[in-house]
Amino acid sequence: MNIHEAIRTRRSIGKVQDTPISQDKIEQILEAGTWAPTHRHTEPWRFFVMTGGGRDLLGHVMADISEASAQDKSEEELAAAREAAIGRAYRAPLVIGVAVAPADDPKVIELEEYGAAFAAIQNMLLEIHGLGLGAVWRTGDFCYKPQVNEAFGLGERDKMLGFLYIGEPDMTPKEGRRESAASKTTFIDQSTRRLES
Repeated sequence: MNIHEAIRTRRSIGKVQDTPISQDKIEQILEAGTWAPTHRHTEPWRFFVMTGGGRDLLGHVMADISEASAQDKSEEELAAAREAAIGRAYRAPLVIGVAVAPADDPKVIELEEYGAAFAAIQNMLLEIHGLGLGAVWRTGDFCYKPQVNEAFGLGERDKMLGFLYIGEPDMTPKEGRRESAASKTTFIDQSTRRLES
């Protein structure tokens, strides 16, 4: 598929089969991420590949965070919530965590480091789609908790930007919809003196 088609047909696929993903496909996905644009060539992305029992790391940190925020729950309710949290890490045979580790160089703008890591995620999602696989990029408040940084060995300034759940699609994606580019665009040329409100 060409890039025009890939951009317009990629969809979030939240339901996938449990079939393992081959190592060569995993490496293709990771390599795609590394070709994102990066200011000053800092390459601030960090990837965490979880398959098989390796997904326990994610499951247990999700369970710990869920348990820490639980109030007035019985032991049985806590155990059930913990089991459910761990199960969420097993929704796909391959989970890739993507984090940003901003450079310490004062000349590097931290926000641009985030932009590069987000671009890496988009590259990965397009590569996944091009390989005929499905993926969903899961985020949420829990990603930014100190427990996640600790579990994945991230520094204090680093942030986990989400987890890509990847597998053979097991659902039909909905048709995509977007507002027109024209509705979000202002054209400015030399004849334009100022933006009209």
